Amino acid sequence: MTWDIKAGVMGKPQRVAAEYILSHFPDILEKLTVDEFIEEGVQRREELFKRVEPMRGAAELVKGLHAAGIPIALATGSTMPNFIHKTTHLPHIFSLFPPTSILTADSPEVKRGKPHPDIFLAAAHSLGRDVGTADECTDEQKEERSRGLVFEDARPGVLAGIAAGMNVIWVPDAELLALNPEETYGAKEVLTHLEEWDPTRWGLPPLPGFNHIPALP
Repeated sequence: MTWDIKAGVMGKPQRVAAEYILSHFPDILEKLTVDEFIEEGVQRREELFKRVEPMRGAAELVKGLHAAGIPIALATGSTMPNFIHKTTHLPHIFSLFPPTSILTADSPEVKRGKPHPDIFLAAAHSLGRDVGTADECTDEQKEERSRGLVFEDARPGVLAGIAAGMNVIWVPDAELLALNPEETYGAKEVLTHLEEWDPTRWGLPPLPGFNHIPALP
């Protein structure tokens, strides 16, 4: 699968992603239904999930935010079963998120997946923030939204964060960025890796255990 196709499924709900992939490989539909394709993919990914490693700087960033007492939530386009498969071997990171602030594609609060803003608004609500809804938002709620920081690696997630009225830090794979190097999709920062992010630029203190490494000029 080429990166232009992969870019179209990153951050998308499972069925939407499967339908998108199959639209590029119609010959597969002659052999498998969408549901069969999803089930076969789940079986193959279960072993791969056990070897998933966090992106550079992710563990240190989450630990640093947690240690500094900064509220954090997780908003993933994965379903809860897939999220569990992907993260069970990484408890040192994901146990730091409050269970009620882990939002997945199948969370009841999430009516629409990324690039819609629902999951990020639900994440903010889970942290006790009054940010309104996707359809209704007062000026005060817009101001509250503008205090949110979203870290994303996928284009649909960037667009969802922007639609939610939040500040997006985009950390794309180099292959994804190469598809359109000048496009930021409205992200406030585009980073090569998370260690380039400077919390002090956002009015936050230096984070315990998180070493900011400035990007090369």
